[in-house]
Amino acid sequence: MIELRSDVKSRPSAGMRAAMASAEVGDSHMGEDPTVVELERRGAVLLGQDEALFLPSATLANQIALRILSRPGDEVLGEESQHIFISEQGGPAVHSGLVCRGLPGQHGKISAAQVRAAVRPDRPHYYPRTRIVALETTHNSAGGAVWQLHELAPVVEAARELGLALHLDGSRMLNAAVALGVPAADLGGPFDTVTLCLSKGLGCPLGALLAGSAELMAEARRLMHLFGGALRQAGIVAAAGLYALDHNVTRLADDHVRARRLAEALAAAGLAVDPARSETNFVQVDVGPLGLTGAEAIRRLAAAGVGLTGTIRPTVLRAVTHLDVSDDDIDRAAVLMPQALGVRG
Repeated sequence: MIELRSDVKSRPSAGMRAAMASAEVGDSHMGEDPTVVELERRGAVLLGQDEALFLPSATLANQIALRILSRPGDEVLGEESQHIFISEQGGPAVHSGLVCRGLPGQHGKISAAQVRAAVRPDRPHYYPRTRIVALETTHNSAGGAVWQLHELAPVVEAARELGLALHLDGSRMLNAAVALGVPAADLGGPFDTVTLCLSKGLGCPLGALLAGSAELMAEARRLMHLFGGALRQAGIVAAAGLYALDHNVTRLADDHVRARRLAEALAAAGLAVDPARSETNFVQVDVGPLGLTGAEAIRRLAAAGVGLTGTIRPTVLRAVTHLDVSDDDIDRAAVLMPQALGVRG
């Protein structure tokens, strides 16, 4: 199987496994695991924040961030198809009592004008208090789309002028940083809280970082225990994160090149693919023009030995490149996919 369903399907390399096996460990919950401490130190610097917290997943990191930035009954604004709104089981409402207000976006992005228009007037007896603006880069549902720095700055400025907190769901933000050719801190630094997933493009078996100010991270550590995410000898998995930061960041560019090459090959074969939208490691394929449902197309592709998944659009599938996908895999997928979907060149 050519595994293109997600970058979470990547597996720890031999080098990463060796780092995990030899990791120095301690009681992470008591701040005594030196490997976790080092990952958190490096993560904070990487993300442009004062401190960072190692957590089991980016979903947990997002939910803790929203909780520490708000009070029950507050409102969080963001692009309507972002991960925290549609793919975290209603967590903002369940864990923080938040009202989620999705704004229509362009390729996963909203504008400063939309934020200004969406903030509710001060009617404390009626309206929820708009409290947080949450953004996502790269944007999963928008096919790995990247916020350019000049697009991000006006939204951040508007939120600050309005007295709103800012959270960045940066699950794949290192893909964004590599695509832009800028330090990740340039993306994460302007926000109050920022998350980074270690188990996607970085190839770790699990783990995420949540970063912010020292004050916010002190509260996040309390909530880590409240939410059931406290860890003990976590250096074994934190070592994978350190290995990934040393070996798997700059190579994300290879995934981007392979995704663009696949997109161009599929478009040339006659599939409904826009290579310009493959900004990072995603390729979106619309099978609607072929008269296929998403489910039928996924079955055909799997039978041909290529794994893809669906998206929020019923006939649009996604292919996601990662460190276990080779140039040969891309060459084979470019031939097998049009054949499986009935495209005649």
